[in-house]
Amino acid sequence: MLARTALAAITRSPAAFLRSSWPWRSLAYLLCSAVHAVAACMVIYAAYAYGAGLATFAALLAVAVLTPPAAAFERWRLRLVDRAPAGDPHLKPPRPGPRAWLATRLREQVTWRELGFTVVAVSVLWLMDIGLVSSALWLPLLLMSAPFQPGMRPLDGLPLFAVGLLMFPLFAYLAAAWAGTRALLTRAVLAPGDAEIIRSRARLVDAFEAERRRIERDLHDGAQQRLVSLSMKLGLARLDLPPGSPAEAQLAEAHEEAKRALAELRELIRGVHPQVLTDRGLGAAVREVAGRSPVPVDVDVALPGRLPPSIEATAYYVVSEAMANIAKHSRARRGFVYGRLQDGALVVEIGDDGVGGADPAGGSGLAGLADRVAVTDGEMTLSSPPGGPTTLRVEIPCPVSE
Repeated sequence: MLARTALAAITRSPAAFLRSSWPWRSLAYLLCSAVHAVAACMVIYAAYAYGAGLATFAALLAVAVLTPPAAAFERWRLRLVDRAPAGDPHLKPPRPGPRAWLATRLREQVTWRELGFTVVAVSVLWLMDIGLVSSALWLPLLLMSAPFQPGMRPLDGLPLFAVGLLMFPLFAYLAAAWAGTRALLTRAVLAPGDAEIIRSRARLVDAFEAERRRIERDLHDGAQQRLVSLSMKLGLARLDLPPGSPAEAQLAEAHEEAKRALAELRELIRGVHPQVLTDRGLGAAVREVAGRSPVPVDVDVALPGRLPPSIEATAYYVVSEAMANIAKHSRARRGFVYGRLQDGALVVEIGDDGVGGADPAGGSGLAGLADRVAVTDGEMTLSSPPGGPTTLRVEIPCPVSE
């Protein structure tokens, strides 16, 4: 998916949104409130059967006991409409045992937020969720069944059928909007630290990128220019010495050493931040990386214009790392790089016909690339079954800057 949240998905074009899985994911998210509906029905039944006082006491006791798993369930189902991870915000007890666990939980603010949210979810939110689902499904279906109702001629029911059919897209947007809003509320209450962690990680990456560019600029304008000047002076000095003399041989050796140092420095600068990426953009930089690869690589990158620098840098380092992995681990005969801008997102695929079995936990740098892509609100997926082939796909939301 190109969007990472249901609220972001509804900002895309209607065709892209309705073709995506986000309407169905939003519907499934809201249907999960059936768990709260069952709990509410049990409380109502207990009040009717055993009296309101006893039922209220039993309900409060049940809510207190079931609050931690209910909150964990809410954080789990967030993944349906919000792809950002929602970690467990609870502190770890200082020592094992139920007393230490209970004491830690009672001191935490998040425990009481979970308690309040569970009470609201069981008493109110499930009614809104199930009510919206019923409206989104049953009302259009009821109108569409008009031509088949007894006592109504099919032609007379066609206008109602058309209205019901047109209501499906409208309710798809409504369901996604409510599911996304409810997910924001859930994240704010049950996982309040995640958003700040994501923002902090983004700030660190921005600072790292700025420092990388500063180092690249200093190396390019300082040390590289001095090495170029030194190499030229050594070459001119050789012309003043007799060919074949001991001094000329030593000067020739020093000249070659200076040229090797200059080549290594240029390679280092290219690794820090390639000049071709700054001057000519992502397509040219990818073709340069592919040209240096020992494995033949087919490049098909066609972009309508320059992309934001942070997006270009992220995509470039993904391609560079993937090309390095192909050369080191894949035993492939051929690879490919594909890049396009689709529906407001940069889509890059890197693949090979090697042995497969790539594992992000195996130290190949894939986990770090996934973190870097996540900072740009993008997503990275890997398909690498044993025996191959391997395909790495990156999708990064991206406006075009001409």
